[in-house]
Amino acid sequence: MGLYLLDYGAGNVRSLANTIKKLGYEFEWISSPADFHKATSLIFPGVGAFGTAIEGLESRGLLQPLREYIDSGKPYFGICIGMQVLFRSSSESPSTLGLGLIPCSIDEFDNADKSVPHMGWNSVEFLDPTDKAHEGMDESSHYYFVHSYRARYDCDNADAAQWVHATTQYGQEVFVATVRKGNVFGTQFHPEKSGGAGLQLLRAWLGSSESARSAAPPAPRVPRPPKAQDGLTKRIIACMDVRSNDAGDLVVTKGDQYDVREKAPAPSADPEGLQARTAGAVRNLGKPVALAARYFAAGADELCLMNITSFRHSPLLDQPMLAVVRAAAEEVFVPLTIGGGIKDTVDPDGTPHPALEVAGEYFRAGADKVSIATEAVFAVEKMRARASDGGLGEGDGTSAIETIAKTYGRQAVVVSVDPRRVYVEPSYDGPYKDELIYGKADGPEAERGRAWWYQCTVKGGRENRPLSVVQLAKGVEKLGAGEILLNSIDRDGTGLGFDINLVNLVRRSVRIPVVASSGAGKADHFVEVFQQTGVEAALAAGIFHREEVGIQEVKDTLIAAKINARR
Repeated sequence: MGLYLLDYGAGNVRSLANTIKKLGYEFEWISSPADFHKATSLIFPGVGAFGTAIEGLESRGLLQPLREYIDSGKPYFGICIGMQVLFRSSSESPSTLGLGLIPCSIDEFDNADKSVPHMGWNSVEFLDPTDKAHEGMDESSHYYFVHSYRARYDCDNADAAQWVHATTQYGQEVFVATVRKGNVFGTQFHPEKSGGAGLQLLRAWLGSSESARSAAPPAPRVPRPPKAQDGLTKRIIACMDVRSNDAGDLVVTKGDQYDVREKAPAPSADPEGLQARTAGAVRNLGKPVALAARYFAAGADELCLMNITSFRHSPLLDQPMLAVVRAAAEEVFVPLTIGGGIKDTVDPDGTPHPALEVAGEYFRAGADKVSIATEAVFAVEKMRARASDGGLGEGDGTSAIETIAKTYGRQAVVVSVDPRRVYVEPSYDGPYKDELIYGKADGPEAERGRAWWYQCTVKGGRENRPLSVVQLAKGVEKLGAGEILLNSIDRDGTGLGFDINLVNLVRRSVRIPVVASSGAGKADHFVEVFQQTGVEAALAAGIFHREEVGIQEVKDTLIAAKINARR
């Protein structure tokens, strides 16, 4: 089989390459228009903006050869952007035309009843359930979606509906999940990030004959009204803080209040002096790639690798961390977020590197999303300073959030937020009065009769900034962030549970997905945060590293509480 992969120059394609190799298949990259004539099967994966993809193909002279390849009848598999380019157009880039095989447009989700981007694991429903050739898919599995724009399913549009193979529901919108007709197959979701279900889909497509992949019949036109509840699951994310120890090795660590060095125990608690020997050393909870593989096998829905070592000051020279990302991407087939040093940087020799270049290196190494922290706070402060009315203001197009989102899509940009409580008198009438949280009479004793707001910090919580968590959340959403990772300095390492007040405050302030973090100490804390806040995901680190709580235990507890979770 002359299998080729098409890379238009943006988006993460390494994950698909790793998946195909794991399944035992060889492939070549499309490097010139002439390669289309050599290909007998073609896969076009990718994330990013519709316009960027089309422009990338045109600038490389690949758009017309791609059109001719598909018209030739040879098997084609498009993933995410690779599926969307088959459509006529997209409101994401109104002046850009797609290939036009499917005569309808791609439009943005309505965010009135849900967060956008649509991010997470969702189910599919086939148009023809009697058709046994479902490319290795099944309706009992969940697949990983991450997109802001979709093709709405319309059975009255006969020319478009005949392409639709399966649909998915998000909120009350039913949209196209897969297309299949003749030699063309496409998925809006990412099979290479859909765990075992995605591997099975790719295995089935690659393992079938080229003739079988070239003769799919048109789909029936079936009305598909929305159901009362969509199939989106709540995500459980395992996070690994990675830094170099004193010997220079990268390890996963975790600290209380960001202190990651071992403390000297009391003599009575360490009579043999064994623990005292490690006092002052970086806490070592395991090797990052080994832990990532363990969490993938345990059923984590996503993984985060946060680079907290000094390498982050020059991330493109950080070969150890890039190597960790590459190695992890070969072992895990769920989304991988990388944080630390995603900003404009200058190498020791004076060579400048914009944040977009830094992010691009991590995407090419195997990351699916990048996390921005301190730089996001500064970007929002600058944006607000440009406003004449004290409001949000406008971005100037130069921040890391804006430049990365423009090229890769907002779904690729996570902002990690580190707020801290600031206690004030209940009668406080200052600038953050509308964001005040009041301690409940039956709440923790330390909070009763008190009031507080949440102040943003930078540099891992070491520096306070004159910005509230609500101001920051709204600001990064406007700049183009696709998700907020919401930490809590007050709850970090306490095991007391997530800060429900903080999570609700931010969840109500934005329309992008929110990940709750900091404070989880038992499986019931995940039930609590999902039931009481409606966030899309929850993250933990130390309790997973120390095996105090298992990921499967969390999933089982969620399912027992009738919360939709991926098994």
